[in-house]
Amino acid sequence: MEIILLKKVGHLGDLGEKVSVRAGYGRNYLIPSGFAVPATEANLKAFDERRAELEKEATESLAAAESRRAALEGLTLSVARKAGDEGKLFGSVGTQDIAAAAQEMGITLERNEVRLPEGPFRAAGEYEVTLHLHADVQATIKLEVIPEE
Repeated sequence: MEIILLKKVGHLGDLGEKVSVRAGYGRNYLIPSGFAVPATEANLKAFDERRAELEKEATESLAAAESRRAALEGLTLSVARKAGDEGKLFGSVGTQDIAAAAQEMGITLERNEVRLPEGPFRAAGEYEVTLHLHADVQATIKLEVIPEE
């Protein structure tokens, strides 16, 4: 399936590129999410007319993500959880817990922006967490998981 990207999509392409993807990926995810449109003659013509507007939106989105990264870089969040004697948690600390801790500090952070490639944290300690703010912008924060008594 041939599509035209309306936004930059990681590992796929940039704004305005005509790419070939599997039909299900395009039809079920990219098109409904607003990341792409089918590559028809009418859509190619409409895209060329809207290109300047879409590029301006992409530039503004990137600038907003860069400013958020500057605000978040070096931030330390603390999460308290019940833990055993050896520091092993009763449960875990996941993306939702990290986003909630940021919300408590007055920082806007969505759950889907938090990346935990090795899964949730199951022990007390200090960890580095990567935040995916934009296709080109990532920030790193520190997370302290503190055992509750």
